[in-house]
Amino acid sequence: MPGKRRKHVPLRSCIACRAQHPKRELIRVVRTPEGTLEIDPKGKHPGRGAYLCRDRQCWEAALQQGRLSHALKCEVSAEEIAILRAVVWSLLEEQAASSEALPVHDVRTVG
Repeated sequence: MPGKRRKHVPLRSCIACRAQHPKRELIRVVRTPEGTLEIDPKGKHPGRGAYLCRDRQCWEAALQQGRLSHALKCEVSAEEIAILRAVVWSLLEEQAASSEALPVHDVRTVG
């Protein structure tokens, strides 16, 4: 019998730094069909998505330079940016407090 078959690991690119990472290592922001923005922990929600590294610099670049608006093909308001920033900062602090990388625990709706 030949060796075990390697499982396919989907890669996605961060919209800020353009680095490719396994899909599970990135945070997905999705614009739902209803027009709301959500953090999508499983990567399964319907709608247009954008992936970002779990790095503050990437998030700052994406939020300040309008890359998130461009990637989601919609205008992201200043209020939505502030909410996203707060949610992601708490998520990143939670991850930093732990010694290992944590998956996103729950869906947090923005908007």
